[in-house]
Amino acid sequence: MLTQAWLAMAAIIYVLLVICSITVESVSEADKIMVLPGQPQVNFQQFAGYIRVDEKQDRSLFYYFVEAETNPSSKPLVLWLNGGPGCSSIGAGAFCEHGPFKPSGQILVKNDYSWNKEANMLYLESPAGVGFSYSANQSFYASVDDSITAQDNLVFLENWFNKFPEYNNRDLFITGESYGGHYVPQLAQLIIQSKAKFNLKGIAIGNPLLEFNTDFNARGEYLWSHGLVSDATYELFNHVCNYSQIRRQADKGSLTPACLGVIKQASREISEFIDSYDVTLDVCLSSVGSQAEVLNHLQDTKKIDVCVEDETHNYLNREDVHKAFHARLVGVAEWSICSDVLHYEMQNLEIPTIGVLGSLVKSGIRVLVYSGDQDSVVPLTGTRTLVNGLAKELGLTTTVPYRVWFEGRQVGGWTQVYGDLLSFATIRGAAHEAPFSQPERSLVLFNAFLGGKTLPEGAL
Repeated sequence: MLTQAWLAMAAIIYVLLVICSITVESVSEADKIMVLPGQPQVNFQQFAGYIRVDEKQDRSLFYYFVEAETNPSSKPLVLWLNGGPGCSSIGAGAFCEHGPFKPSGQILVKNDYSWNKEANMLYLESPAGVGFSYSANQSFYASVDDSITAQDNLVFLENWFNKFPEYNNRDLFITGESYGGHYVPQLAQLIIQSKAKFNLKGIAIGNPLLEFNTDFNARGEYLWSHGLVSDATYELFNHVCNYSQIRRQADKGSLTPACLGVIKQASREISEFIDSYDVTLDVCLSSVGSQAEVLNHLQDTKKIDVCVEDETHNYLNREDVHKAFHARLVGVAEWSICSDVLHYEMQNLEIPTIGVLGSLVKSGIRVLVYSGDQDSVVPLTGTRTLVNGLAKELGLTTTVPYRVWFEGRQVGGWTQVYGDLLSFATIRGAAHEAPFSQPERSLVLFNAFLGGKTLPEGAL
């Protein structure tokens, strides 16, 4: 009788497990992408769709999830957040930088240096109003700040894990760039404070805005040292302009007239044929107006002209792509790489996040800060100063002295490591969006970061 009872109980448990597995599978299967229009054949799975973060306001964030090329069950989960504030992680991160495909005319071509070679990649369009993410109550767009963004991103993760429970115990890394220097550490800090049951291991941020005065006061020196402006203009940068005052002016946070004159003079010397986000890269003379605005809310300069962004804009505005992506346009006429409807509280730019990095290190979270060394918008000179100052403040000793690291047989950049958890690296020849212009070197850096290894110190 006992044996029969146990057999009956085992049968019931088995049935329940089957029902649960079918339910879990059906939840995530609803977001499965069968095939993206024009994509090459691949062996990994892709998912995309909406995660609601506010029921009352009907606010939902759109994501694109790409499983690792091989052995996804053994690879970590990596969340990617682009900056802006208000620019798309799917349009920039996934389709212009390190996703599995890049648009080329009417088709997608395979990216040989996609980060899903090393991890399961989750790209999030945040906050609502960016890309396909939306708020049905459009008054939300009138005033969005860092605290709202971090809270919504936390709720997104909680609900995403409910949809993909097989990733609940997976190692989690949060990565991003530019204004991601706010988004990434603030979300990581909120995860720790909320005691969310995520297995957070580390964060990595590229060319990040960490401390407004230091980052932006470094621009004049960077431009001058790279021969882009004259000695006279450099002197004016130092004596007339003080970027710490940009957001404190009474008339809508604009530059003082004198400093605006210096900026215009510098722009004339640099010329419109130089990309401030990569001072060595040739520009694409495009006819399409879907250019990245990113951080240039700060000054009166022209938008960046990048051809791959134009291709992405065209691709993500196709109806067949919307259908394959399970995406829709809510309250906007078209998808754009940077939001036209979102009004971000720009005073948030002056909130330093370098101290948040310190608190993460104290909590045992690995922190990597890296810089594409051809970026004049958030130059490596300011970033390196901030990281070095943080290491001194934390009392960390240098465990890896400043040295070159290698990708293949060439120097990939320079690196320095402080203690066990804090590191800084440059990527040689890379732009503000480092994986766009140096994909091979960026992938080497990404692989080392995930594995907790130091960057290669010799030619391979």
